[in-house]
Amino acid sequence: MTDITATPPSNSTAFPASDGMTLRRQPMGGAKLFFITVLGVVVGLFAFIILLFMLIGALGAAAGAGGQSSEPVVLSIDLRQGVIDHPTPPTLFGETPQSAVHIVRALDRAATDDSVKGVFIRGESAGLAPATAEELRLALIEFKESGKFVITHAQGINSTSVVPFQAISASDEIWMQASTTLSTAGLYSQSEFFGGVMEKIGAKPQFIRHGDYKTAVNSYTEDGFTDAHYESSLSLTQDLFDSVTANIAEDRGIPLQTLLGLLSAAPHSAEAAQAAGLIDELGYLEEVREHIRKKTGDDDTVFKPITDYKPAVNVGEPVIAVVGGQGTILPGQSGGGSIFSPAVNMGGETLAAGLDAALEDEDVVAVVFRVSSPGGSPAASDQIMAAAERVQAAGKPVVVSMGQYAASGGYYVSAKADHIVALPQTITGSIGVYGGKIAFEDTFAKVGYNLEGIRVGGDYAGVYNIDEPFTEAQAAKYQSEMDDIYNEFVGVVAEGRDMTREQVIAVAEGRVWTGAQALERGLVDELGGFDTAVAAAKRLAEIEPDSKVRLKTFPRAKTQEELFEELFTGTAQMGSDLETLSALMRSPEARALIEARARAVRQGQELRADLPTLR
Repeated sequence: MTDITATPPSNSTAFPASDGMTLRRQPMGGAKLFFITVLGVVVGLFAFIILLFMLIGALGAAAGAGGQSSEPVVLSIDLRQGVIDHPTPPTLFGETPQSAVHIVRALDRAATDDSVKGVFIRGESAGLAPATAEELRLALIEFKESGKFVITHAQGINSTSVVPFQAISASDEIWMQASTTLSTAGLYSQSEFFGGVMEKIGAKPQFIRHGDYKTAVNSYTEDGFTDAHYESSLSLTQDLFDSVTANIAEDRGIPLQTLLGLLSAAPHSAEAAQAAGLIDELGYLEEVREHIRKKTGDDDTVFKPITDYKPAVNVGEPVIAVVGGQGTILPGQSGGGSIFSPAVNMGGETLAAGLDAALEDEDVVAVVFRVSSPGGSPAASDQIMAAAERVQAAGKPVVVSMGQYAASGGYYVSAKADHIVALPQTITGSIGVYGGKIAFEDTFAKVGYNLEGIRVGGDYAGVYNIDEPFTEAQAAKYQSEMDDIYNEFVGVVAEGRDMTREQVIAVAEGRVWTGAQALERGLVDELGGFDTAVAAAKRLAEIEPDSKVRLKTFPRAKTQEELFEELFTGTAQMGSDLETLSALMRSPEARALIEARARAVRQGQELRADLPTLR
């Protein structure tokens, strides 16, 4: 093949694109520069107006803070908005999403806050991860032990999954609108297979994996479940279902077999659900709010969003650092969680910096490392693990708290911790590796499209090109690279969990486990949520169980002033970025192309688990 690279004009600037191509940026014309300048002024003015409103709001809040409100408070949790694993740094635009860790910490404080009388939940939801629903349930049960109430209202429970119902099943009262339906039935998982598509279009999937259960490869090479894939998926889904239904049966006071019969007969009308004991009362939202006011004995009861209720600070107490990462593990800084980039990712540099900051803080006596990730980059995973080891070497214990999932790279960063805590429904393990590409040479030929290139230097140059298959030498070298990553992964787990390599391989092979299954196999030390991890950190730091501690987040969140400074500093660059973004977004094929590219090339994502879609 041939590859022609033209020499750029002397007045143009070359910069690399993410897919390895070289793009050329031509100098901007006067009119374009004028409009970008105007755009910068508009953005600056917009930011100034926002700052002005924020200052006014802050002054109003300060004026109102002179005396504590005498009205009773009921904390509101709106599960319709979704729940991420733990708080993300604040942004200038958009509200901070609800997070499981924040809710847990807020409820812990609220249990001893005399002004808080109870919790009100909007319960119609879908999309909660099993471990997230389980952690909310545990926090609500502990909150109720203070004698305060938990009441849920749902305008229908339309999800067929048992997971959202688990999040509210411990409520003292579950209300539903009489005209609606409860559809809770079971747990359904689904996996995609493109093997038949690849065959039809002439594409050649070329993937290398370690572990028969590293099933992400199957999505590209198979047209259905292999025996190993089906076995692991069924085992995981069944164990989650058994755990969830046991919790619901306990919370609702319904014998397990009776509950299973009710699920099999779903859906149920609101009246039938009430008669069966799945819910308690029928009524509209307004009626529930009035009912809650009567329980508090005050018509002026304040319904306060739990996102606005801050956890206890406990200044002056021993400090336990909280370092958290969620989403795909990538090199660089953590990102996402904004209206422009909703997908949260776990940056190697951000997490390493947070762990190093906890190491350098003399007040920190232990670290709780919250992990909720399906994995991703081996290099970034290793960077994070090395930072955690530096903390341990300084004599500060590191306790991992596993959230929604901590699989593949998410398990890699956890393996050497002093203590690992997972929820029974956390998805973890997937000790394995895979990588490769899809060669589209024959596919392109079907439509008359051709890519040709010139290779100069070693045969490995251009190994990730999607227009041609691996050469025999490239395949051998790539296999060697995957072998090295897998052997390193097995060694990390063996050292961290005090197991032999043979013991690790027996529970590895890329297989995912629930937290309960992982405990049985020695991959975690204890079952529980964030509070359990904090208790373990106190124990390792030789702090009395009943003693208070201060939980301090690392790295420090940026202040509003710092965020505004970044906004103004980046105004000129923002104009250029918006121009490029606008051009890209005008293309209807853009998102499809990005998704196809992500599927085709998995470079840098070798430690990512294939997690089933549960609903």
